[in-house]
Order: sequence, then structure tokens, then C-alpha cells
Amino acid sequence: MKSTDQTRIHKALAEATFEAYKSAVIRLPPDVLRVIEQAAAAETNPVARGEFANILQNITMAGKLGVPMCQDTGVPVIYLTIPPDVPLTQELYNAVAEGVRRATKEVPLRPNVVDPITRHNTNDNTGLGMPAIHVKPGEKFTVTVLPKGAGAENMSRIGMLLPSQVGQIEKFVVETVYLAGSRPCPPIVIGVGIGGTFDGAAALAKEALLQPLDQMTEYERGILASVNRLGIGPMGLGGDTTALAVKVKTAGCHTASLPVAVNIQCWANRHATVEVKR
Repeated sequence: MKSTDQTRIHKALAEATFEAYKSAVIRLPPDVLRVIEQAAAAETNPVARGEFANILQNITMAGKLGVPMCQDTGVPVIYLTIPPDVPLTQELYNAVAEGVRRATKEVPLRPNVVDPITRHNTNDNTGLGMPAIHVKPGEKFTVTVLPKGAGAENMSRIGMLLPSQVGQIEKFVVETVYLAGSRPCPPIVIGVGIGGTFDGAAALAKEALLQPLDQMTEYERGILASVNRLGIGPMGLGGDTTALAVKVKTAGCHTASLPVAVNIQCWANRHATVEVKR
């Protein structure tokens, strides 16, 4: 590939990353908005109905004003799909970082990314500690940005269950939500990763948050019903809706293990995908 082509691709990827991050923090995906509106309409607790009204007004005002819907604009979790004719080079990673830096300055985003030991802040959401960029092959060249705020991320858990405890997965998820309480700003979205390895289960749980929330399996609906029986409700003030959706993603695992990860997301299940225009 000619250097001029590579330069054009890198510029386009930086632009797409900027646009995806900007979109993700300002506007919710249609499926997320639908489940919030449906939960608000079905809620019977008066206090919870008031909290839903606040959430929906927050969403509306963010869109009208073109500003982030939450002051915690998260850390950038990035997913790339790359077609065969695009070489995977360090420059692609640099282009993503460039898009993040631009979004931090222009949207603007709160500079959340720090060195885990020194706590030094680069003030541009990049540098040491910037979350990994996940890459997979695909027909289209796309970038997906999933901003992860700390309030929800800090409440996530992983457990190495025994194969004989497959029936305990639901209990592990419900226990995780119970321990989280009001801290992740419920009503939450719950990503569950089952299988793989210790680190793989966590990746599955986070990727599950990208799946359509208004399409759940019977297994996912069963876990959701158990979670909502906790009665934590919107913002932890009680109500019918502690969680909006449960999404499960699985992978093969060792015959002697059963990794289970729960990645919690607040009601603002923010993410956006932009195709890289070459």
C-alpha cells in the first residue's frame, strides 16, 4: 500500500474515532432509548417514575445542546473491524489516539485516563493506561467507541466458578448487582461473559453491552427478572426497574473451569459505531 493511501486511511480513522466518541457521549443508541422509555412507562413506583422523568429529560437536553449526557465521559474502549486490504500497523493505533485526543479537546471530554501507579494525567485520555484497542477482521472498516465510566465499571466482578456451578451463574449476577446497590446509577445494563479464560470472560462481558438491548433470550430475561426483584430501583431509591437489560456472551472454556464476568453499565449505555470512509 502506498504511503499516500496509508496517510489517507489514518486521517479517516482519526476522524471516525472523533465522530464516534462525540456521538456516543451525546446520544444514546435507539435500542437503549427504547428500553428506557418502556421501563419508564411500566414503572409503578412514584419516586422511580420521577427519576425516569429526570433521566429522559437529561437525554433530551444533551441532544438539544450537543453536550455530554454525563460529566463522566468515561475511558475510551475501542473496537475496530478491519477489512483484508487494510494493514494492521502501529499507525492505526496512533490514529485512534489522535481521534481520542481531539474528542477530549473539542467535545469536550473529561480527562479521565491516568497512570495506575503515579496517577499522572496526560489530560487527553491517552498515554500509558489507555484501554486496549480490540481488533477483529470484518467486511467493513469501522470504529466503535464504548465509553466506560468508573461508577459502573468499579462495580463489576469476575468469578472462577466450578463446572458443577453452572446453575449458580444467575445467583452470581444477582449478588453482584446487590453489592453494587445505588453506586452504578441504576437502572443498569448488565453484560455477562461466560466461558473463555479469566481475561476472556471479562472481554465477553464488556462486548455484550454492544448487543441490542431490546432483544433478549429467555435465559437473559430470567436473570433480568431475578435482578429486578431486588427492588433497588432507579438511582437506588426503590422501584420496579433495577436493570434495563441483561446481555450474555459466551465462549468455549476449559473442561475444568467456568469463568463468569459481570460488567455493569449505568442507564447511559453509551456507544457508537462509525464507518471509516476511505
